[in-house]
Amino acid sequence: MLALTRKIGESIIIGNDIEIKVLEVKGDQVKIGIEAPRSVQVHRKEIYIQIQEANKDAIESKGSIEDIKNLFKQL
Repeated sequence: MLALTRKIGESIIIGNDIEIKVLEVKGDQVKIGIEAPRSVQVHRKEIYIQIQEANKDAIESKGSIEDIKNLFKQL
């Protein structure tokens, strides 16, 4: 892990097109801004984990072709 020290208004650049900027520091909280292309997904870690678990559950579910047909009928 790379650990860097930044002050308010200072940035870190990742690759050629992702910028992370320190916006504010209040007590033990740091507000950051992230500029990245729309093609790059940016999530809080706890949300990312929820998405991964939901995807895993979807893959492991044993839905039948009839379930899929019924889903499309509802649309």
